[in-house]
Amino acid sequence: MFNLPEHNIHLSATADNKQQAIEMAANALVQDGYVAAGYLQGMLAREQQTSTFLGNGIAIPHGTLETRDLVKKTGVQIFQFPNGIEWGEGNTAYIVIGIAARSDEHLALLRQLTHVLGDDDTAASLVTLQDKAEFRAILMGEKKEPALQQDFITLDVETNSALTLTAINAGKLEAKSAVDARFVSQVIADQGLVIGNGIVLNDNAQGNQFNAVAFSRAKQAFHNANGEAVQAVITVAAVDDQLNSVLARLLTAETQTALLQASSAEQIIALLDGKSVETDNAQSTTSAVQQVVGTFTVRNEHGLHARPGALLVSTVKPFAAKVTVENLDRPTAAVNAKSLMKLVALGVVAGHRLRFTAEGDDAKAAIEAIGKAIADGLGEGVGITPKEPDSIEEVTSAVAAPSTASTAASSGEQVEGTFSLKNEHGLHARPCALLVQEAKKFQSAITVENLDRQSAAVSAKSMMKVVALGALKGHQLRFVAKGEDAQQAIDAIGAAIAAGLGE
Repeated sequence: MFNLPEHNIHLSATADNKQQAIEMAANALVQDGYVAAGYLQGMLAREQQTSTFLGNGIAIPHGTLETRDLVKKTGVQIFQFPNGIEWGEGNTAYIVIGIAARSDEHLALLRQLTHVLGDDDTAASLVTLQDKAEFRAILMGEKKEPALQQDFITLDVETNSALTLTAINAGKLEAKSAVDARFVSQVIADQGLVIGNGIVLNDNAQGNQFNAVAFSRAKQAFHNANGEAVQAVITVAAVDDQLNSVLARLLTAETQTALLQASSAEQIIALLDGKSVETDNAQSTTSAVQQVVGTFTVRNEHGLHARPGALLVSTVKPFAAKVTVENLDRPTAAVNAKSLMKLVALGVVAGHRLRFTAEGDDAKAAIEAIGKAIADGLGEGVGITPKEPDSIEEVTSAVAAPSTASTAASSGEQVEGTFSLKNEHGLHARPCALLVQEAKKFQSAITVENLDRQSAAVSAKSMMKVVALGALKGHQLRFVAKGEDAQQAIDAIGAAIAAGLGE
């Protein structure tokens, strides 16, 4: 974590134009000993190459590769312009973050900043904020997250398993750092408590980072092993008693019924917050969506810094399809591929493989355009040769298919393998991550099922779905791979399990 003294934050600043704003940032960097004189020219040159506007009213001017030798130490100078600065192409910057970084340190710095500033409401709150301490706390991720967030709500899940709903909740909470891996592994192993009207409540004493409530609901009700009707799971992370009022509301039949009838995340949050809302009597239905998945290797020698990142985002934005991207080599949660801020936060360096998922009528065209842009070097030319081929796969639904997977490759053989899990504590987060990482190395479609729990087959490339299998030591896992490298995939997975998956 980089150091951000409060005196590096300049509130209520004024400037006539973009160049003046950049000069102010550069002068502050020089005065505090971060850079030598002349760094300003690099910042202005970078702006000529490509705009450093990230979105959400935030710009991050920084130097070029040629001026890195002028950087004495990594740091930032932050200027707040409440009246806004015209940043070109119709964009207005309210927060200008002047960056000085040696080597690729700025990528780690940007990941920390963008993790916080990627939220529209958070970024907007900084425009007029006059408290430096609070401003700094928001930037450094030290400000408490709200317990009730739309990101924690998942509706209309195609499943008949409370374990799947629990895994979704746990994954959402972990992605926002509300819980850690200890919480995830323990809550997955817990059956939870049926509190009534088809709602299951679960929590865990370990790994809670801040108060948060996650809610997931199946498209239709189902019965658990005890014959009880279940349709929704509520997972609670608690560090104190601030959520007691929410828990008390969950015990009322009125709230439970309303939660099952609510048609949006906004309504769910309002109900958990004790507000009355009008809900639909009938459950909403959704149809399968066209989904196209593309996996591509980044060829750029310096990874996805501002310039290639901006070109990639501009490639994605013209398409109506919803497009997300995840970094398979970190790994990271999927983020909106149309947000430069969130893209930069993935911390992509040369050779990293990115998986794009597009949903919508023009999904295939979007993925093909992305693949071509990356193969062409995103405006910088090709710096490296990929070790693995790029791939594009069409599927018919976002839900994992059974072992006769229609999502499998259109050609190639099908190979099966059944392996006994040797890990003392089962497939908790660490060995699960290694297993998924192994599966992702191959182009074949790979599914896995837990024969001891008679689970449905799920994608072996989804950590959340593999964790949801609830695999314990000695459980038999059946893998099915279909594609040109199916045999190699099954052999590699078997070898990884035999070796203990890193344990």
